[in-house]
Amino acid sequence: MSAATVDRYLAPARAAFDLRGRSATRPGLLPRNSITIRKAGDELEDVPGMLECDTVAHCGPTLQGEFARTLTMNEMRGDRHELGLDRNAAPSGGNASKWILEAVEGLREEFPFPVTGFDTGNGSEFINHDVADWLQKENIAFARSRPYKRNDQATACSKNNHVVRKHALYWRYDTTEERELLNRLWRLVSLRMNFFTPTKKPIGYDQTAGGRRRRIYDQPKTPWQRVKCSGVPVDIESVEARITGINPADLTREINAIQQQLTHLAAEKTRALTQTRRLDMASLEKSIKRLQPSK
Repeated sequence: MSAATVDRYLAPARAAFDLRGRSATRPGLLPRNSITIRKAGDELEDVPGMLECDTVAHCGPTLQGEFARTLTMNEMRGDRHELGLDRNAAPSGGNASKWILEAVEGLREEFPFPVTGFDTGNGSEFINHDVADWLQKENIAFARSRPYKRNDQATACSKNNHVVRKHALYWRYDTTEERELLNRLWRLVSLRMNFFTPTKKPIGYDQTAGGRRRRIYDQPKTPWQRVKCSGVPVDIESVEARITGINPADLTREINAIQQQLTHLAAEKTRALTQTRRLDMASLEKSIKRLQPSK
């Protein structure tokens, strides 16, 4: 038996032991046809402050009870560059509009320019009258993606994976101490991502010698360098004062230390909940088999 065959046969067993995130998105109550739809490939208005927003549930294997959620806000402009600063916050409660608005109001102060657009998914945490009224009051354009079309929010969905899950892991966080650690973690991650992590952005297509189409990318820049090169009027001196004297290596060490603390606090209870859920599922399967008529 080859190594690939062994991996194929063991894949179901390994998958049963993997910790995975769960979707906490539920349809919103606000009539969705009253909100503008933005599809994948649509060009954004050529103004700064257009946000893609989403939430990630730190619930472990079960959605029961209260647990922390992370709000991600990703600033974009035009069809080429992500300009701004993506920040994350752990709302102190569930997906209630009260906590979402509290987190949004706190995070928008971190952007070096006013927020002009708010693009979300179809979850009830965003599609509700409280959020819609607040956006109208602040004169912020409201848009949403199409249901079950993840590409409509490609930037936010990718950040959920390679920023939020990568740094916060898959444990369940439901205590005050864990939420405080999460907020400390996101402040450090935001600094590192926005000021010290260069990224490449697609700028077009080219052809290889064999005639195949390939993507062309620009030169790597940090989000903050992109903001400065964009011509958007921002107070550069006050923003750069935040990062004066910061060592990226120290940021990484602090992030790793917080991750270890979160693992120490949450790993055991998350594994216990996972085991309980597996036993419940096994018991349910046995009950279903007993009810099935014999052949």
